[in-house]
Amino acid sequence: MGSLRRATRSLHDHRIVALAAVVGALTGLVVALFERIVRGGLIDRLLEAPLALQVVAPLVGFGIAGLVLTHLARGAGPSLADDYLRAYHDRETRLRLRDLPAKLLAGAATLAGGAAMGFEAAAILSGATIGSTVQRRTSRWFTREESRVLLVAGAAAGVGAIFKAPATGALFAMEVPFRADLARRTLLPTLFASAAGYLTFVAVDGPSPLFPIGSVHDLRWVDLAAAVALGLLAGGGARAFAWAVRAAKARTAGIPLGVRVLVAGASVGALVAGSDALTGEPLALGPGYDAIRWAFEPGHAAGVILGLLLLRGLATIGAVAAGGAGGLFIPLVIEGALLGRLVAELVGAGDSTLLPVLGVAAFLGAGYHVPLAAVVFVAEATGRPGFVVPGLIAAASAQLTMGPRSVTTYQRDRRMGHLEGRLDLPVATAVRTDAVTAPPTASVADVISTHLLGARLLSVPVVEGADYLGVASLHDLTGLDPDRWADTPVSEVMDVEVPAVPLRASVGEALALLEEADADRLPVIDERGFVGVVSTSEILRLDEVLEATEAGRQRAMQDRQKAV
Repeated sequence: MGSLRRATRSLHDHRIVALAAVVGALTGLVVALFERIVRGGLIDRLLEAPLALQVVAPLVGFGIAGLVLTHLARGAGPSLADDYLRAYHDRETRLRLRDLPAKLLAGAATLAGGAAMGFEAAAILSGATIGSTVQRRTSRWFTREESRVLLVAGAAAGVGAIFKAPATGALFAMEVPFRADLARRTLLPTLFASAAGYLTFVAVDGPSPLFPIGSVHDLRWVDLAAAVALGLLAGGGARAFAWAVRAAKARTAGIPLGVRVLVAGASVGALVAGSDALTGEPLALGPGYDAIRWAFEPGHAAGVILGLLLLRGLATIGAVAAGGAGGLFIPLVIEGALLGRLVAELVGAGDSTLLPVLGVAAFLGAGYHVPLAAVVFVAEATGRPGFVVPGLIAAASAQLTMGPRSVTTYQRDRRMGHLEGRLDLPVATAVRTDAVTAPPTASVADVISTHLLGARLLSVPVVEGADYLGVASLHDLTGLDPDRWADTPVSEVMDVEVPAVPLRASVGEALALLEEADADRLPVIDERGFVGVVSTSEILRLDEVLEATEAGRQRAMQDRQKAV
């Protein structure tokens, strides 16, 4: 029997891994085509266009994206990557394949217009949507605990593909749903999906590192001290950046689309012109790969670096305010690289490539609260695994000054599925208000046949109106002479000593009463009378309740922000 169970489990695991690999390959193909069309066919041409066209392009892109989201995407929001987090935390949120083309079109318009945002939002959305769709159509192969496996795997494949960094994709998709935790039961499928997405993407685009850099010197103790200092500084910068992103979303939510696009688009255009005047290149335009290249070049004056850091940051905030459908991963990377270059110039290490790299790890890790993914990204994107140790130090230090928030409002602090997370919850989260009850006048025979055996219960509360009177258990009732069952009201046999749980009690207090009474179920009452029943099985299923509660809180938070 044990060998049969192991064989069945092995078949189950292999099936999930195979599905994850299929999701990864499909995601890699979609992301490669999107990147080839938008970057190779549109953005590269915009970067070679006259400055006057580059200044106007963001306004046009934001306008098209807004119209697409409003009319073709059925009012979908512009935060494409946040759709993954919403779907992860809220079972009522579904990523539908039929909505994906319109959302990708909005993303293409945003990016092709030169918004200072990244491709990763479209990549994450593509993978998460493909994974979610495949999982819904093969749901019979998954347990409830595995209900998000392909959603996470698809998101990982999207990140792994667009950045040519499969380990980063896997870690980011597992880290980003929580600020201080990891998505569970997803590691192996996520790794396979991310690897498949990466392999498919590089088959189309080539395997070169995203940010190839030159030689680096051997690691010194002073470099580790610099990693700590730069990490603390980057954490503060990422905190300000996250605040600005949240404020831009909240304060523009109620502004009409036309006004928002006109003002923000014109502002971003002015920032593009400003970056061209400052550096000789329109480095505030587009996703910013040229800005990263510029940040790794030595010899720039500190004032110019600081100016570009501010201009790029403001351009991204402007894109968010306009409702641009792009990602914030690459903007965080660019801000970190520029901050590292600025510090290098200020301390007389202008030829250092280490500090810009550490800035990337720290700023990105802090902005999304994904320190592990940020460090691995630095190693994969640069092709330099030697950056891992100082990158870890910088990313960890940045968490100290970042604070509890991030650039997305859909992150949660941690998983609440652990027992210690349940104990402090109000018992109302585990109460069954539709519980079966028996009236005191019902006969013992009726209660046994209808209320207990008929409902497959071992005990039932006895309730008259709103008043809780006691508990009738199968053990007590069957102790009565069967000849008396038909004529004896249950009120004469019920146990009036069974305690009731106050509705104001916590789950921990309810568990203590259940243990004290040696019962699996207890009635719950408030000042008005009987409310329902709490049971150990309902408490053990609180993960679902917690998900629904948190999802509702997140939706309410978003509604309040839109109303500001």
